[in-house]
Amino acid sequence: MSSKVIEISLFGACTVRGLGANRFEITGTKHRALFALLVTAPFGRRTRSFLQETLWGVACYDTGRQSLRRALADIKQVMGDSYGKVLSSTNSDVTLDLSAVSFLGAPGIGEFLEGLDIREIGFAQWLAGIRQNAAQLEGLFGHRRLSILPAPLPVVAVLPFRAISSDPNDTILGDWLAEEVCRSLSRSTLLAVISHLSSRQFVKTGFDLAGVASVLQAHFCLSGSLRRVDEKLVLDLDFIDVSSSRILFTRQIAYAARDFLGLSAAGIGTVVKAVGAAIADEAIGHSVGHVPSEIADHRLLVAGVGLMHRTTLRDFARARELIEEALRRAPRTPEIHAWLSKWYIHGVFNGWSSDTPREKQLALDHSARALDLSPDNAFCLTIDGFAHSNLFRRLDIAEQRYDLALSVNPNEALCWLLKSALHTFRSEGEQAVRASETARALSPIDPFGYYYDAHTAGAYLSVGDYDRALELAERSLRKNNRHLSTLRILLFAAYYAQKSETFRTAAQDLMRRQPSFTVSEYMRTHPSADSEMGRKMERALIAAQIPLGG
Repeated sequence: MSSKVIEISLFGACTVRGLGANRFEITGTKHRALFALLVTAPFGRRTRSFLQETLWGVACYDTGRQSLRRALADIKQVMGDSYGKVLSSTNSDVTLDLSAVSFLGAPGIGEFLEGLDIREIGFAQWLAGIRQNAAQLEGLFGHRRLSILPAPLPVVAVLPFRAISSDPNDTILGDWLAEEVCRSLSRSTLLAVISHLSSRQFVKTGFDLAGVASVLQAHFCLSGSLRRVDEKLVLDLDFIDVSSSRILFTRQIAYAARDFLGLSAAGIGTVVKAVGAAIADEAIGHSVGHVPSEIADHRLLVAGVGLMHRTTLRDFARARELIEEALRRAPRTPEIHAWLSKWYIHGVFNGWSSDTPREKQLALDHSARALDLSPDNAFCLTIDGFAHSNLFRRLDIAEQRYDLALSVNPNEALCWLLKSALHTFRSEGEQAVRASETARALSPIDPFGYYYDAHTAGAYLSVGDYDRALELAERSLRKNNRHLSTLRILLFAAYYAQKSETFRTAAQDLMRRQPSFTVSEYMRTHPSADSEMGRKMERALIAAQIPLGG
């Protein structure tokens, strides 16, 4: 038996009709437009505010709210029992079950929503955006989607590490170590890593940078050699910028031969972190003094993300310029939309936004666009969950996104980290710590280590380990002292650890950096406000004599 309840035609004349025994047709112009807006949204969900403003304008919020409520009531009356099988709503969202929809037609067969004339500016802009590139909806009709371009990222090749001795076991070990480095590097969303099998061809032909550049088209190369010195195995490594032949760093890992396999993981982790930091530093350094249009593709996004995590507002503003330039060059790359969404989330959550309502919506728009392009992308699902959690306090939606992301990629470190924050917001301390420690173990490339330390500090705060929370918050702030949420965690940890001097200093720093900050605003907007964790934070803020606000 078919699970389809309604059929919708989006190209040519817009129709919305019931299937099966319960036949009906939605005829109202705005009622059909409401279905069109929902069916083209990620997961079939739109916020009530978006629907209100798009269909009834922004002049009067109350009028739009009443109009949407009335429209849903009219649709329910027409659909009867089918309404609950297709549509659901909360105080903030309206959702259409996409699995219950059968689509008629296809892109290119008639104009999108032909003749559906609604004069509201928001709807006209949305409609024009779809009509400009109607092929973006091909996925709804079961056709092959347009190709999604990979992000223009730095390409890294890890060559099998050469064994100096003639012992075949050393050759096997060198190959295995290079493969492990490849695996660790490939977890990053900011690097493209050449497969180990492809890099192996240089074992027979010999290593030369020209070959790495022409055959593997790599921007960076990690090479090394494995040798025995007395009772030790020593791995010497060089990380090279292929285009300039410049060595960016060298590292040496040495352990007793009998312990090498057991201890090498820590050394590999150190090397992988150094690779991530070197690539980020190289990209940021190159971007200095260059307008975005002059920066090479493979440096642009990495530099933007790196600057987004720097300590000054100037760097943060520059980060958006670079990410937007990357998006201009590759508008169909989902990860770039997700990174731009994350930029807006950071700006709003840290109090740096000049137009909070607009930038909250932009964050959600870009995360939704990322999912339009790649619905099963673990990183994009993670950022969409982040937006719903930190900007809209929709922890239920965030949890759904995080769980789906981890079902796609259980090694998505950022998702584990943000899921830790979700547990922290809910006062689920033990789960928060487990998730944050998993994230740290899965995040070998971490030039932005302060961010992981900050979230892990929050996790330990929620479990009541205030000394550990204080230690991590202080370490995070030493790396980035402008991250206001970390400063708040420091204040809370110091209060409950009874570190009075640190507590007073943190309170003074917080008010100096964010003079408009109040307890009421924090409790109104922070995702943890409704939990025991939020109430504990409120007590600490009041004790710090932070203004109560209105």
